[in-house]
Amino acid sequence: MKILKRVVVVLVVLALVLALVTWLVFQMPSFGGVAQGARLARMQASPQWHGGRFENTPPYVSDMSLQRELHDWMGEQVREPQFEVPVVKIPVANLAQAAAPGLRAWWLGHGSALIEVDGLRILTDPVFSERTSPFQFVGPARFHPAPLPLDQWKNIDAVVISHDHFDHLDMDTIKHLAQGGTHFYVGLGIGAHLERWQVPAAQIHEMDWWDQLEIKGVKITCAPARHYSGRTSMNNSTLWASWMVKGPTHSAYYSGDTGYAEHFKAIRAKLGAPELALIKVGAYGDTWMDIHMNPESAVQAVQDLGASTLLPVHWATFNLAYHAWAEPAVRTLSAAKAANVQVVVPRVGEKWELGQSFVNTPWFVKP
Repeated sequence: MKILKRVVVVLVVLALVLALVTWLVFQMPSFGGVAQGARLARMQASPQWHGGRFENTPPYVSDMSLQRELHDWMGEQVREPQFEVPVVKIPVANLAQAAAPGLRAWWLGHGSALIEVDGLRILTDPVFSERTSPFQFVGPARFHPAPLPLDQWKNIDAVVISHDHFDHLDMDTIKHLAQGGTHFYVGLGIGAHLERWQVPAAQIHEMDWWDQLEIKGVKITCAPARHYSGRTSMNNSTLWASWMVKGPTHSAYYSGDTGYAEHFKAIRAKLGAPELALIKVGAYGDTWMDIHMNPESAVQAVQDLGASTLLPVHWATFNLAYHAWAEPAVRTLSAAKAANVQVVVPRVGEKWELGQSFVNTPWFVKP
């Protein structure tokens, strides 16, 4: 009996220690902050807030199962590049002067892109750390370096954040850009993370769907998406979004993470068709389609938007799904050709500019 009591005591102590360690880990700055007070009240007043959390319309009901996920995870797809991913280095001198008029974009890997719209220089979901993780010693690591190291990014007017998952919201990147005066446009609740990371309040702009703000004569609109959120758990505690950036002459749209739904048609009806659409085409699975588009649904989204050019994003940088590494690009090109949609698949760091010729090369195929 004494031995049994000792075993019970040891197990209780271990459980308490584990609980304490877990609590301490979640207090780390990388996990962000918690919405309170006026911020929480504004979130609760949102049309997207239902039952103590944000919700898709119609609600997303997961059909994932542990058995199915394990089966897919154990598949034989080649999920990592088998050669050095070509990266076009962006000269730091390019950022020394203000953005020129016109429309141009550089895909930086995964959901990160640099876009210049009518003189506004903007980044989408910039993640320049080595790992997409709350810890830089473990977690999915980059397959390629960023086209420009984090400490060399400067003179960025604005950043749009689609949601607060670690592959889209990177603490170190945000803190560095904030020091240069960059303004951050984020969904409701995400400001609590930035606030904890000491981003000045004047540089944080929390927005609900269809809210619109202006910077340097360019309108930034927070638009719907179909996804989920949560920095520490999938609790939908912050609002996910897509973004329309519209200047006097040119426009670009960024989908963020999303499943295919009617919101693309609604965005076109309310905001007009963008010239350039940066749409997620990677990190999908058969049971994820309500919240992660595959290449074919991404091409359909471009048609719904009426966009002139598709630039596929959200692939090639991290191993976050069960499909082959190059599959998103191959399927996107095939689907775009069948639908007569103009698509550009630049190398990481390669510039695309409206009005200039661009030739797709099969850089994602092993030489």
